[in-house]
This record gives sequence, structure tokens and C-alpha cells, in this order.
Amino acid sequence: MSGSVIGHALHGHGPRRVLFLHGWFGDHKSFDPILPGFEEDVWSLALMDQRGYGLSGDRTGPFDIATIAEDALALADHLGWDNFSVVGHSMGGKAGLRLALLAPDRIAALVGIAPVWAGAAPFDADSLGLFRAAATDAGARDIIIRHSTSGRLDDGLYGELVETSQSTASVEAFAAYFESWALDNFADQVRGLPTPVQVLVGAFDQAITADLVDATWRDALCNFSCHVLADAGHYPMQENPAALGEALNKFLEAPIVQQGACLTE
Repeated sequence: MSGSVIGHALHGHGPRRVLFLHGWFGDHKSFDPILPGFEEDVWSLALMDQRGYGLSGDRTGPFDIATIAEDALALADHLGWDNFSVVGHSMGGKAGLRLALLAPDRIAALVGIAPVWAGAAPFDADSLGLFRAAATDAGARDIIIRHSTSGRLDDGLYGELVETSQSTASVEAFAAYFESWALDNFADQVRGLPTPVQVLVGAFDQAITADLVDATWRDALCNFSCHVLADAGHYPMQENPAALGEALNKFLEAPIVQQGACLTE
């Protein structure tokens, strides 16, 4: 298995190529709600499962951001993609930044959906304890998801998000990825990154806020734009897939960026 390509799903056969990297609480299926918005004769999408998740559930570690980026580049090589864009959700956004550093000449554009920054996350001791407990505690996962969506969703959806996160990833992988996305710090390396980058944040996300994005991503990157999605929190794929799909299509068709504060869609 170690010599085979990382687990992934494909959508479309068009000339515009995009590699998707999921977040901590999901797998490649997290992006299913937005796929109808990508015409199959226009787009070629590769939706990767990180090691220990979904279609890559039998893969051993390392379970860290650097390995996600290396596996993603190997997948692009396997697909014959010399040039492509990257979309990363949450921890997948941090992995997307690492991938842009790894292959700057091949990444046409990067979109972070409620993305984790390249630096260490600003957790206090209590928050670190809560997130570390989430590896084995469904209640901790529920608290985290509710906070990042302002507690405004249906209880059934919260239960589904928790259950899916437990069934799609091993406890070992889930725990190890947290330590990496929360504590790894390569912010100095991405400062001035020339890749066109857009960040999409949900208006109801209390974890990845527009203010936080402005103080990190905007401050460090030279080709950057940010938009706030209405009626969404940390999981816009599930909360407002139509608006998210439209925003992704618009930017990835022509990644023209603006250096400025986050704008509300």
C-alpha cells in the first residue's frame, strides 16, 4: 500500500484542475454538497483523503500537515497535473499553504475555506485541553462544532457532523493531526508568498473570524483577498453550499486578488 497513490475521488474531466483538501472533522465527502456547482466538462476535481481518513484509512502516518502536502503533490503527479489550484477546508487550508511552499511554480491559486493559518493557533490551556479531548470524547467534538457555527444549526446536523467525524478517521490520526495543525509554525516561510490566495470565512464562524484572517493571512500575503459568506459558519459546504460553490467558481475561473480587509458577500 505504501507505494500506491493516496486515496481520492474524482469529479469531472474538464481543463480546470483543482485539488481539494478536507478538514479535521471530515473526509473528501465533506465537499459532496458543492460538486453539482462544478460542470464536469469544465472542471477536473480531485478530492483527497488524508492519511487515516476515509479512502486512506489504512494508511499509516506521519499524520501531519507536511505529509498532507507531500501526499497531495504526489497525487497531482499521479494525475499528470503540472499546474492546478488547491482548495483546503480548515486544517486543509494550512496544508494548502504548505503545498504552495512545496511547489510554488505549480499552484495556480489557493482557496482556504475557514482555514487554519500557517502559524500556531492561539489556544489557551483550556482550549488545548478541549481539542485534545475531542479525539476520544464525542461531547468535546460537539462543543467545538457548535462554537464554530454559533450554535445556530439543527441538533440533527450537529449529531451527523460528530458521527461522521468519528467514523471517517482513526483516533490516532485525529489526535496527531490536531497537534500538527494547531502547533506547527511556518508563518515566516509563507510571508510574501506570490500565489493568488482567497480566504472564505463564514459570518457565524466564531473560530476562524474575519478579524483573525485579517491579522494573519492578509498581513503576510501579497496576493490576497477575503470574503465573508452569509448564512454560514465553519462548515459552509453543509450550511450554504450554493454560495460557497459560486464563490469558488468565480475566483478559480480568474484568480484576481485584492489586498484589503475581508468583504461580506
